[in-house]
Amino acid sequence: MKNIYIIIILIVLIAGGLFFFGVGKKAEVPVAEIPQIKENTGALKEFFISGKNFSFDPAFITVKKGDRVKINFKNTNGFHDFVIDEYGISTKQANSPITEVLEFTADKIGSFEYYCSVGTHRSMGMKGILVVE
Repeated sequence: MKNIYIIIILIVLIAGGLFFFGVGKKAEVPVAEIPQIKENTGALKEFFISGKNFSFDPAFITVKKGDRVKINFKNTNGFHDFVIDEYGISTKQANSPITEVLEFTADKIGSFEYYCSVGTHRSMGMKGILVVE
């Protein structure tokens, strides 16, 4: 008989504990993970730019804000590099022939100069313009 009282007391304590700790809490329904909406990154605009003593070809390129830009820079003659300060991109300075690929998102509107940073090459005309509309 003593065991029956102990079992009843344990059942009451467990039921009371479940009731006490469960009161006021809402049942939570699992929610499926909501996929992140990706920002439209724009079109991929690819350019092939060659550098030689002392010019770039082409010396003028245009993209739209949000476009992904891929520049295939080919140094065809001399010791050069390719730099756009506002986008923080540059190739290494190297002797020709060498090709490097740069990619970035055109996230700023304006006109940005690209140039060769070797010695006085920039002042000698080795520069061009990237326009982001």
